[in-house]
Amino acid sequence: MVLYNIKTAYSRAACLKGKRMEKPVLMRLENVSKQYQMGEVVVEALKETSLNIYEGEILVIVGPSGSGKSTLLNLVGGMDKPSSGQIFFNGKELSLASDQDLTMYRRQEIGFVFQFYNLIPDLTAAENVALAAELVEESLMIDDALHGVGLLERSQHFPAQLSGGEQQRVSIARALVKKPRFLLCDEPTGALDYQTGKSILGLLDRVKRELGSTVVIVTHNTAIAAMAERVIRMRSGEIIEILVNENPLPPERIEW
Repeated sequence: MVLYNIKTAYSRAACLKGKRMEKPVLMRLENVSKQYQMGEVVVEALKETSLNIYEGEILVIVGPSGSGKSTLLNLVGGMDKPSSGQIFFNGKELSLASDQDLTMYRRQEIGFVFQFYNLIPDLTAAENVALAAELVEESLMIDDALHGVGLLERSQHFPAQLSGGEQQRVSIARALVKKPRFLLCDEPTGALDYQTGKSILGLLDRVKRELGSTVVIVTHNTAIAAMAERVIRMRSGEIIEILVNENPLPPERIEW
């Protein structure tokens, strides 16, 4: 990895030569902050942050609990609005969007993968994926999405009949069926064993390569950063390092 001082990383990243830095900017955050009112106390969850996120990259955000990484993910995913600053998605200002527009943004552009799957227990794997497919006009075929994650033969099984790794793969199929521009993953391997976690990372890498989605992964597991093209390190509500990885590792070679 090549490390750039945070004061120059944002400006220098746009000037770096190489295939990854020449990708179009999908999202741009300019001086974005987020505060929450907790009684009489104002919690500064995210301090002024500027960041480009590129089309078709894998971006890993690491940091301890309370560092602001989940807040940043929520802003990127349109689940929250910034207290100040501007967010531009595909050239349009997302920070000024109405609640209805944010709902459409999440439906059409975002696929979410969570640590604890969030599958509906009374629906089969295929039915869980079908729910997401109904949110967009042009989706993948349900069977194609399940086949892509290696679970077509388990399509009629309920979540309780699936292992943790299989449930996570269903959640990825549910996210992929919408053909999202962004695939946002919050601790996608946190509840999984080592080998299953590595297989999930391999699947996310395939999504980036085969569908061209931008994959953003929030994690405590710093080893996962080795598969990213860029790594954002956060602490106390701010970005402290941006690392550009010239040679990302294949997920099967990552160890922790």
